Amino acid sequence: MDAEMEDAGRQTEIEWGGGGGGAEAVLGLAGGASSVSLCYHQAFGPHDDLVLLEAADDLLPDLLQGRVTVRGRPDEDAVLCTPCATYSMKFVGTSNSMFLIPPGEPSAKCLRPDNTSGNANALAATIKLAPGSIELVRVAPRLDKLKSLLRERPYILDEDIGDDDLQHKNKKGLYTWQDLCKLIQASDGELLDALNALSAVDIDGFWRTVDASSVNTILDMILHNSVLRDWPLKAMPESDVLSVMGSDGFTHNIVTHCLNRFGTKVEQEARSFWSLDEKRVCLQFARRALGAGKMKLSNFMEKWKRSIPSGMCCPDLQMLEGEVLCEKLGAETWVHAFSVTDLPLAPAERFAALFRERAKWEWKDLQPYIRDLHVPGASSEGLLIKYTRRSQPNAEAEPIFTAR
Repeated sequence: MDAEMEDAGRQTEIEWGGGGGGAEAVLGLAGGASSVSLCYHQAFGPHDDLVLLEAADDLLPDLLQGRVTVRGRPDEDAVLCTPCATYSMKFVGTSNSMFLIPPGEPSAKCLRPDNTSGNANALAATIKLAPGSIELVRVAPRLDKLKSLLRERPYILDEDIGDDDLQHKNKKGLYTWQDLCKLIQASDGELLDALNALSAVDIDGFWRTVDASSVNTILDMILHNSVLRDWPLKAMPESDVLSVMGSDGFTHNIVTHCLNRFGTKVEQEARSFWSLDEKRVCLQFARRALGAGKMKLSNFMEKWKRSIPSGMCCPDLQMLEGEVLCEKLGAETWVHAFSVTDLPLAPAERFAALFRERAKWEWKDLQPYIRDLHVPGASSEGLLIKYTRRSQPNAEAEPIFTAR
C-alpha cells in the first residue's frame, strides 16, 4: 500500500481548494462506527505547505487566534513564540501512516493510485500522507545575542550636545523593537523582561543601554543636587529632579531611566517621588572602585566606604554577591570584578565561562552565578548534575564543584 501511495504522490499535483475531504465522516468513528471508506482526493500530493503541528491544550488559544510567530534567522533552528513563551520546533517522523483529510463533503471525484476513478461511495478522501509532525517543547529564550547587539552602540551623554542629532546619524548598531523581534529568538514578554534586566531604554525609537561613565555622571548629579536642595534620598520629588536635571542639560527620558535603575517610584498625595535603593547605589560605587582592576580587599573596602553617599548604610561584601570574586594570595585577600550580568545565559556556555575563571568552586561562591538560570523542565540541581562534578572530603566540609 505504501508503494501505491508513493505512486499516487508522484502524479501531477492538482490545485486544492481547501475542502472536499469528508473529515466529518472520520470524526464520526469516535461515535461508534467501526470503519469508513477512504480514497485518494483528486488533488492528492506532497503539499509541502501543509505541516502537522502537535500542540498542548494550553497552546491552542494562542494558535487559533493567531498570537504566535516563528522566529529565527536562516542559520538558526526556528522557534515558535507565543506572547510570553518560547518553544523549540523539532520534526518528528512516524512509522505509521497519517492521512490528512480535509473537512467538508467530498466534492471532487476520488482516485485510485493509477489515477483512475475510485469508489463513488467513498465517504472520505485523503489529500496527503504526512510523514510526521512538528513537536513543540518549551525552552528558555535565546537572549545572548541581545547582549552583543546592545553593546554595539551604547548611549553616551555627548549625543545630546551640538547639531549632530541622533536622527541624522548613521543607524548602524541601533535596533528598534521590530528589529529585535526579528533577530532575537524570544517571545515579546521574554524580550521585554530581558531588556529591563539589561537596563536598556527606548531612546528615539531605538533600544539601547547607557554607557557606564554616563550612568555615573547622571547618578553623581542626582546625588549632588539632593544635597544642594535637601531632597531626602528616600523621597526625592520627581518633578523637581527632572526640572533641575533638565536645566543642567540632561533629558527627562535618561534621568527617569537612571532613577528607575537605582530606585523605586512612589506615589504619595497625588505626587510622584523616587526612593533610592541603597544596595543598588552602593553596588554602582563598588563597580567604580574596582574599575582599575584587582585590589587588596582592605584597600577596596576603604575606597568603597569613602565613596558611599552620606546617610546610606555601611557597605558589606554580601551586597556584591554575583559581582566580585575574592581570592587568597599568600597572606592577603584580593578582590576583582566578575559580574553575573557579563556571563552567557545558556547553561552550557555559563558553566564553561565559570570554569574558565576558576577550576574549582565552593557552593557559596558558585550559587550567585547560577541562580538566575531558568531552563523549563530543569532544576538548579539538575543543571549541577549535568555540568559539574561534586566532591566533599567529609560531611562537614564545604562541597567543591568542578567541570564535568
